[in-house]
Amino acid sequence: MSTAEQVDLDDLRTAVREFLAARSPSSAVRAAMDSPAGYDDRIWRELTADLGLAAIAVPEEFGGAGAGMPELAVVFEEMGAALLCAPFFTTVGLAIPTLLGSGDAEAMREYLPVLVDGSATATVIFNGTLDAWDPRTMTLTARHDGTGYRLHGNADRVLDGHTANIILAAANTSAGTSLFAVDATADGLTREALATLDRTRKIAKLAFDGVPARLIGGDGSAAAGLQRAYHLAVIALAAEQLGAAQRCLDMAVGYAKERIQFGRAIGSFQAVKHRCADMLVLVEGARSAVQRAAEVPDGEQQAVAASVAKLACSEAFLQVALDSMRIHGGIGFTWEHDAHLYVRRAKATQLILGSPDYHAQRLAALATTSSPWPEGP
Repeated sequence: MSTAEQVDLDDLRTAVREFLAARSPSSAVRAAMDSPAGYDDRIWRELTADLGLAAIAVPEEFGGAGAGMPELAVVFEEMGAALLCAPFFTTVGLAIPTLLGSGDAEAMREYLPVLVDGSATATVIFNGTLDAWDPRTMTLTARHDGTGYRLHGNADRVLDGHTANIILAAANTSAGTSLFAVDATADGLTREALATLDRTRKIAKLAFDGVPARLIGGDGSAAAGLQRAYHLAVIALAAEQLGAAQRCLDMAVGYAKERIQFGRAIGSFQAVKHRCADMLVLVEGARSAVQRAAEVPDGEQQAVAASVAKLACSEAFLQVALDSMRIHGGIGFTWEHDAHLYVRRAKATQLILGSPDYHAQRLAALATTSSPWPEGP
């Protein structure tokens, strides 16, 4: 990466960080997570229409900025650090790569501009759960009734599924794995918000009872595009985990410098020093994994880099979040302190798009068989 490119990334990071500090502090996060929608629409419009953050990795022909994953990873880092409550990951990290990977120019011209300017939000159903993309585990089916396609089945855990305006769903047809777009107001669709461990990120249950759906791309030809979109979504989520882990480390170090016990700052105690050093090692290892994953091209290298990043960041974030809570002592376990919000986010994101165990098995499968999916269901 050139010096000029690094300066651009640093400027982008500063702009996003300053915006989130001003518009999405802890008080705003707590207000948003307790609201029915789970986010503040005004902040969402500022992020998209005003700052243009949803447009970063979208080609210019569709109203985007034409940048790439390195720039987008910086944005996700800062949003993870701030625990932003917004459908940014689902819209920008999931839906936009899925549309771009579909190869359907007409659908991209219709959907991408409204996602870029924030006038619509979207989510993606890979398999009806929060698990990794795997064509063997899809829970939805689609049938052509002579006038169009209709979706059937249940999706039990869908990120931002209760508020998304556009739902992109992978489903099995007689031709194979296909991708469909569903309007949130379509007949036969029911949505139910669920109680979750991580209250800063909403999950819903969706039921499809003959829901009218638009085919995106060719019938039976969606698997390759969905796999590429999955890799990019994994990298985006890992970047989010990295940013949150860094924030936990910063909180712990700041508190260790200020908290006085026995006439000394607790940061002067050897046990606290060692714990902070271990946290730093985990964060820097996660950072290396994310930076590498954001730069590799599409293909098997990207599959490996994405799984390495998700594995490293999932384990680092949870451990650093727990250690930060411990360093804060009793106050860290209270509802009033934000430490527990990071622990909840860390545990929840471990399970989204594949657990650490899944990605370890996936790396073994890629190393031995070149298959992108571990053995088993």
